[in-house]
Amino acid sequence: MTNDDRRQAIDEFDEAVNMTRKELQDWLGTDESKSVGQGEGESKGHESGRRIVKLLAKNKSDYTDDDIDHMKKVNGYVKRHLGQGPKNDVEDSKWRYSLINFPNATPRAA
Repeated sequence: MTNDDRRQAIDEFDEAVNMTRKELQDWLGTDESKSVGQGEGESKGHESGRRIVKLLAKNKSDYTDDDIDHMKKVNGYVKRHLGQGPKNDVEDSKWRYSLINFPNATPRAA
C-alpha cells in the first residue's frame, strides 16, 4: 500500500467518522445501538464501532495496515449506506442506528 493510498483512506475515514470517541462509546452502550445489526451475539456493526473507538484513540502515525484496511471497509460502508437511507423518520430509524454503529457516521441534514 502506497503512502498516498494510506493518506486517502485516513482522509476519507476522518470525513466519514464525525462523532468523537466519547460520543461513540456512549452510543454503543445504548439500547438503540444494540437493537440493530447482523451476526450472532454482538453485531458486526457494533463490533466495528468498538474498533473505531480504538482507532480514534490512536495517533495517525501508529496506524497499522490492518487499521487502514478497516478504515477502507468503513469508508465503503458509509458510501453504500448513505445511498440507501429512508425518506422519512431518519432520526429514529434502524438505518441511522446501523450507520452510527458500523462507521460511526451520523447522517447530516440536507
